[in-house]
Amino acid sequence: MKNPATGSFRALSSFNYRIWTAGALVSNIGTWMQRIAQDWLVLTQLTHHDASAVGIVMSLQFAPQLLLLPWTGLAADRFNQRKLLMLTQAAMGVLALALGVLTIAGITRLWHVYVFAFLFGSAAALDAPVRQTFVGELVGDEHLPNAVALNSTSFNAARMIGPAVAGLVIAKVGTGWAFLINGISFAAVLISMSLFRASELYPRARAHRTVGGFMESFRYVWGRADLRAILIMLFLICTFGLNFPIFISTMAVKVFHTDARGFGVLSSIMAVGTISGALLAAGRDKPKFSSLLIGAAAFGVGCTLAAFSPGYWWFAGSLVVIGIATLTLTNTTNTMMQLTTEPAMRGRVMALRLAVALGGTPIGAPIVGWVANHFGPRWALGVGAASGFAAVIFAVQVLTRRTKSMHDNEPRPV
Repeated sequence: MKNPATGSFRALSSFNYRIWTAGALVSNIGTWMQRIAQDWLVLTQLTHHDASAVGIVMSLQFAPQLLLLPWTGLAADRFNQRKLLMLTQAAMGVLALALGVLTIAGITRLWHVYVFAFLFGSAAALDAPVRQTFVGELVGDEHLPNAVALNSTSFNAARMIGPAVAGLVIAKVGTGWAFLINGISFAAVLISMSLFRASELYPRARAHRTVGGFMESFRYVWGRADLRAILIMLFLICTFGLNFPIFISTMAVKVFHTDARGFGVLSSIMAVGTISGALLAAGRDKPKFSSLLIGAAAFGVGCTLAAFSPGYWWFAGSLVVIGIATLTLTNTTNTMMQLTTEPAMRGRVMALRLAVALGGTPIGAPIVGWVANHFGPRWALGVGAASGFAAVIFAVQVLTRRTKSMHDNEPRPV
């Protein structure tokens, strides 16, 4: 029998990580319900199938990753991460409840969704780098790669369940109830964090209060060729490729003419691929740059298949490929950047990573939404495919330079 301390689920040997995972799973299901409900509300109830409006919502939700960058990483490195997480999770829960009440009352307008998207994004911008680096305090560096992969497994298990449940809830009782359920789900995370065993945490060094603390992270990353390469690849794919609310919603409504249930099923099917990618990552000990190359290539191929899909189920199958590729990319970058960064710098470096990965959305989402409106959803998917292949070209250049450098540094025979 395989020892759980060395298997694919080894991080679960930690009590704190087990209850964190349980609470996060419940909350993530609610989060995915809200994402589906928000896109459906904007696309079908507040506008007449306007993909650009969905793009604006995405932009407002992810813009705080850039706008608040000087503070989010520093907060993750300096403050008590457990208390900070409880604050951000509670704030997001309250916002979800408020949007749910407005929607059920029938008074929600498009500008309301814009405001809530920005406020929710602001709380999430502060929450994300803390949540990602806090995993290291739960399991230590030894099990960090496995914990990151299992976090993704949990997140994408919720991604498989949440959209399907959201589709049913929207169809049966209305969009607003999906927001309310999400608001209530944040209680699961708050309860799990209140049950942590403090003696079993792995506290890491905190950053000192220095004037140049924020700029220090830029200098640190700029001086590391490996981190620069990762961030460039992330920018290309995340800005123009990871616009799934636009891709899936417009294909569901405009091409396949399905209802909320069919839309939710597509999002859940994509989660099958992301869970598969997360479980594959959980079985690996150390991530490699070559995994980024493979993930980028698979992403480009998956988007190409989706763009040319002749029917609903062909499109659903291509989403599985995209899901595997996406998780390969995101998990590899997450783990590589955390394990190769000094502990006192991790919060700021991960905030930079998130700013690049999510902060590019305000640039890419409106462009992709405009393409979907004027040329069709299939052309929008073509933009996603191009971003994957552009990242492949860049990765090949990096590996070629690295191989050439190693060759040039080899001792010459006398």
